[in-house]
Amino acid sequence: MTNTPLRILYVEDDQRTAAAVSELAQASGDVLIWEENGSAALLRAGMEAFDVIILDRMLGDIDGLTITRRLRESGIGTPILIMSALGRSSDRAEGLDAGADDYMAKPYEPDELMARLRALHRRSAGKEHQAVIIYGSFECHLKARTAFRDNQHLSLSPKEFELFRYFMENAGEMVTREMLLRDVWNIDFDPQTNVVDVNIGRLRRKLEEGFGTPALETIFGSGYRILEGK
Repeated sequence: MTNTPLRILYVEDDQRTAAAVSELAQASGDVLIWEENGSAALLRAGMEAFDVIILDRMLGDIDGLTITRRLRESGIGTPILIMSALGRSSDRAEGLDAGADDYMAKPYEPDELMARLRALHRRSAGKEHQAVIIYGSFECHLKARTAFRDNQHLSLSPKEFELFRYFMENAGEMVTREMLLRDVWNIDFDPQTNVVDVNIGRLRRKLEEGFGTPALETIFGSGYRILEGK
């Protein structure tokens, strides 16, 4: 089966690494646009459409985590893979928590890198692109990446929005911790951190503060479920 060519934005300040990834993409029949610094990458990402974005974490002007947050805050939902020499589980959790869709440590395996990029693109292309999900008193505006309860705007971080969106896409159903790690953080193993619990707690406070009814139900020993909030 022939893969559809990807249009890739690659942000990396090391020319040798950038050249190697560029050659890899070219050999796969993909189009790779390289930017050396974060400022230029943010401008280009706001003006052009890409299938996936690869970000180095440690750049000269703006670090990769900040770029990720700014892209998400501006409503750009292009799948992001952070590729960094910082490869501990805590580093991965930080990157995914900032809004990245995947995290890969350097040195990388070329075949694995391209496979991950295509997997990110398939997941993104396979999602329904409805404008708004409504459940009870909650609204999730997908393109604008905004959330509302009883018509009141909820100020969510990029990762909180991804969590909210996931709950809304599974409204009325139980969501397990394993599902959240796999589908929101793209981690297929338990990183032995409390990243899920911390973010669930933050989201719960923002969904419930100032309202008289709960928003998230904890099903002890199993998972969580979003409620209608009425």
